[in-house]
Amino acid sequence: MAYILIFITAIFVNNIVLSQFLGICPFLGVSKKVDTALGMSAAVAFVLTIATVVTYLLQEYVLVPFNLVYLQTIAFILVIAALVQMVEIVLKKVSPALYQALGVFLPLITTNCCILGVAILVANGTYSSAGLTPNLITGVWYALCTALGFGLALTIFAGLREHLSMMPVPKAMQGMSIALITAGLLAMAFMGFSGVDNGLMKVFSL
Repeated sequence: MAYILIFITAIFVNNIVLSQFLGICPFLGVSKKVDTALGMSAAVAFVLTIATVVTYLLQEYVLVPFNLVYLQTIAFILVIAALVQMVEIVLKKVSPALYQALGVFLPLITTNCCILGVAILVANGTYSSAGLTPNLITGVWYALCTALGFGLALTIFAGLREHLSMMPVPKAMQGMSIALITAGLLAMAFMGFSGVDNGLMKVFSL
């Protein structure tokens, strides 16, 4: 049950983009087409999940034992950067079209605060509110659910922007203006899930 609560919380209640406002750069920059959004979602999911495993082990077996926790942010960024380079190499060979579509936003995954933020939350054990003891398994599950939440928000937003591109939007509102308003409305829609996790916890505790 606790894993289900993490799933619901990470995707709907505390969506990493719409509730915690992390990962806004790719959310706004790679959301003009659904295909590109799906590609970015897959890339972020891969990097986020693998980065969570590596950074957790780095924290537990290197930084903490040797009293190097003050190097956490720098070390995590280096790990994420290496993983992004790997994704770039694979995409360039497997899907050149997607590689070109993602453009500059693919290397920007390195500094995507969504990935760095989740890695730090999992390493510090400050992500679980569902009664689970923070560990590697729950941390990876949280990271995967967060990636799904990011992908869901990005894909929905891309679909809305594709639809808006065919609508007679006033000239003064075209471009990023209408995109920001749409993002705000989408965030308000996700606010409707507030309290769902608490409700489920009460139901299953009966």
